[in-house]
Amino acid sequence: MQIKQRKMDQVVIVELSGEIDINTSPLVRKTFDQLIKQQEQKVLLNFSQVSYIDSSGLATLVEMLKRLRRFGGNLRLCNLSEKVKGLFEITKLDKLFQIFPEEEQALREF
Repeated sequence: MQIKQRKMDQVVIVELSGEIDINTSPLVRKTFDQLIKQQEQKVLLNFSQVSYIDSSGLATLVEMLKRLRRFGGNLRLCNLSEKVKGLFEITKLDKLFQIFPEEEQALREF
């Protein structure tokens, strides 16, 4: 799992690559802890290089969304593969998260 961050205007873009699972979820959580500590209001997760996410990864994302919302922050997702997007749909998490096909569209609608 590799995590890169960059900022465009007021949006922090977090690029994830690899698998988000029981072994890598703590790394994702650590990244979010920093963003929450900095009170970042707008966070976009780019999933273009994510090949798999398991239930612990999904739980981590739900927890992070709730923590961001406590201080008025928001989390959006983009570039999900069909496989990963299918997991969000099966678990109905596509109703909780705002999911966009492309990064540019997600940035425009923040």
